[in-house]
Amino acid sequence: MITPKFDELIHAPTRLSLVSLLAATEWADFQFLRDSAGLSDSALSKQLTTLEGVGYIEIRKGFVGKRPRTSARLTSVGRAAFDQHVAALQEIVAKAGASVLPST
Repeated sequence: MITPKFDELIHAPTRLSLVSLLAATEWADFQFLRDSAGLSDSALSKQLTTLEGVGYIEIRKGFVGKRPRTSARLTSVGRAAFDQHVAALQEIVAKAGASVLPST
């Protein structure tokens, strides 16, 4: 069972978007994250550095041929924080009598 815990760091819209993207994949390329989140290179770099600083993501830098490649993935700490944050959001929504899940 996941204990709900609101996370101010993840809750910022840009970081929530990035963590959500990373939660759905093993590793994500910088370009994919940039394009999916609609950020500039510098804005994405700043957000990834913030998430890395608290241990929520791991960043891997390398080369493909002569071109630099940066990838990121969610750490187990980041996954737990994201899961707890989502559970907290679901609790908040449930108090309003609404559901975040589509009706079947």
